[in-house]
Amino acid sequence: MPDFPAEEYAARTAKALEGMARQGIDAMFLTTEAEFRYFSGFRTAFWQSPTRPWFLILPRRGSPIAIIPQIGAELMETTWVDDIRPFDSPATDAPHLHLLQKALSDVSTIATPMGEEASLRMPLAEFDRLRRGLSATWVDATPLIKALRMVKSPAEQQKIREICRIGSAAFARAEDLFHPGQPLDEVFRSFRIALLQEGAEEVPYLVGAAAADGYSDVISPPGSRPLADGDVLMLDTGASLGGYFCDFDRNWAIGYASDAAASAHRHLHAATEAALAAIRPGMTAAQLCEVMAQALGQGSGIGRLGHGLGIQLTEWPSLAPHDQTVLEPGMVLTLEPSLQIAPGKMMVHEENILLTETGVELLTDRTPPDLPVLL
Repeated sequence: MPDFPAEEYAARTAKALEGMARQGIDAMFLTTEAEFRYFSGFRTAFWQSPTRPWFLILPRRGSPIAIIPQIGAELMETTWVDDIRPFDSPATDAPHLHLLQKALSDVSTIATPMGEEASLRMPLAEFDRLRRGLSATWVDATPLIKALRMVKSPAEQQKIREICRIGSAAFARAEDLFHPGQPLDEVFRSFRIALLQEGAEEVPYLVGAAAADGYSDVISPPGSRPLADGDVLMLDTGASLGGYFCDFDRNWAIGYASDAAASAHRHLHAATEAALAAIRPGMTAAQLCEVMAQALGQGSGIGRLGHGLGIQLTEWPSLAPHDQTVLEPGMVLTLEPSLQIAPGKMMVHEENILLTETGVELLTDRTPPDLPVLL
């Protein structure tokens, strides 16, 4: 069943159609999970399989059209979309191409995501055949979709608020979950279980590291090295609920906190405090990045210090010097300052926030300024 009432998806689609009308777009052509789910409410783990393509068309006039493998028809019937055109898949003759060409035969301008963070989820050769079989002009849908998805509806905000509460509750159990001598892969396993016990539906993203006085690699799978005194343990979770993510991390010292690690943690906390105090509607993502960079003493050459959050783990905008996106009420963002302690040693800290008309709502339970120690 969809995660929201039909009215939520209808409202999103109506806003998309308004934007399409302004830009002279006759139809929007969508192939990726996030956009498909955003407009239809169709959510399934079957996207993990690359075998079958899925298509959603938003005509400027008329109802959304789902052109999907037969295996998904029953689930699609539970959504608000009522124009469902199934095809046999997998198949060698690409029967979906005929259905797509028929659905798009009378339109002159088709928009599909082509810009930043966009992808195409169908064979490129088939996409070329589809375009050659139509006389339409193709344009980039990314700016329109980006503008829609960056600002979360009240229903989306509540979903993210709840998964952030769940993540915070799991992190609060650290003293009972982690201890010196515990292998790092067991740490990961224990934390995944805690997230699920607290109410997360899935834990598709969990990264972290543990090393003396800081860490360098935070994306590798965990090994079996046991936690040792003097280590800094960091876990960064992207747990989800109803298809919406939290994305934040926590740091702990094992046994004792070195002066370098303790100082770095205080600096990261102060940089986040500076961002919380400064953020307001109307400033740009680049300006918010600069606030944190200056608090860290690293100037404007620093990389991304946060990003959008929602139906995907990372979304627009990027809190980076190049991103001039104007921040608006309803945006959900991560604040993610990072600090190099020494060559090959770093620490990173992340919180999740909702930008409101009057300021900011902290969605995650705030970490203390002093680095917690696990004994």
